[in-house]
Amino acid sequence: MTIGLDDVVAAETALSHVDGEAGRLIIAGHDLEELAGRVAFEDAVAMLWSGLVPNAGGDPRALLGRARARAYAHLAPLAPRLSGLTAVEGMRLLLASLPDAEEDHPALAVGAAGVAASMAVRGSRGLAPVAPDPAAHHAADILRMMRGAPVDAGEAKGLDTYLVTVIDHGLNASTFTARVVASTQAGILSSVVAGLCALKGPLHGGAPGPVLDMLDAIGTVENADAWLDDAMARGERLMGFGHRIYRVRDPRADVLKAAAGRLKGKDNRIAFAEAVEAVALKVLERRKPGRRLDTNMEFYTAILLDALGVPREGFTPLFAAGRTAGWVAHAIEQTRTGRIIRPQSRYVGTWPAEAA
Repeated sequence: MTIGLDDVVAAETALSHVDGEAGRLIIAGHDLEELAGRVAFEDAVAMLWSGLVPNAGGDPRALLGRARARAYAHLAPLAPRLSGLTAVEGMRLLLASLPDAEEDHPALAVGAAGVAASMAVRGSRGLAPVAPDPAAHHAADILRMMRGAPVDAGEAKGLDTYLVTVIDHGLNASTFTARVVASTQAGILSSVVAGLCALKGPLHGGAPGPVLDMLDAIGTVENADAWLDDAMARGERLMGFGHRIYRVRDPRADVLKAAAGRLKGKDNRIAFAEAVEAVALKVLERRKPGRRLDTNMEFYTAILLDALGVPREGFTPLFAAGRTAGWVAHAIEQTRTGRIIRPQSRYVGTWPAEAA
């Protein structure tokens, strides 16, 4: 029996492939580096949905723009309910409110995820929602709705790169959860909500925030070596380094580091983070000789989103806003198999006494 289902093949998919040994991520037949920073999120969605969602490739920007407007009409009346909820809890409430009777669930789910992420972050801070602009690019509109202020082209491209980077990543916990729910024929919207619930866990989508906590604690570059070395001596994990799947550098880290680099020089901590990364890699090599622990996606996710003015409580909702497109594709792909996911378990409890 394999605890955690490691190395157990539970699905066949044409959506993405993770090669941890080579440090490679393939999405819809393309290496991540061919897409992130080069292809708009809307176009990446169209590629991922090709053959699964009718008309996805016609005008994906307009498709998602209309979906954001439709979603906002449903979700805006719920804004007062967000008071007292965390951002991810608010996003969960908003997405769970969408009626199954609505048409065009794939586009609605992605549009709603962007609107819900923005609304939930603002709602957690006591701020009113901002209506979408259906004519805008998806990433630019999400960031504008979240911040309540104009977004420049460089910032929009930074978030667009992030959304493409996280659009899909094999059979991770949230995607597997979405496929399990889809296999019951519960529907796309229910599958997406289930995926979000799995992503909410700190072992999955909650990881980037602590990277900033670590940088706050380090304070200065001069303090980095001693702080990181002491943390490892105490048996603590260095946030943003190492990955369960990737045995070499996480390819998403390089893409996001490049995206963050394009924003360097503004009022942000990108240069400081790069310096800490260099020190951390040396400390890891010194403390864990022979074991490769490289920078992972969470490190530069935190740096990029922080530079874009996204509050820490918004990191997981934005992750979900990008990953929803993948959840939708996996839900449809799973539904087409026509078979419910029903693995076996091994009973290790007490057996009842046999009758005399």
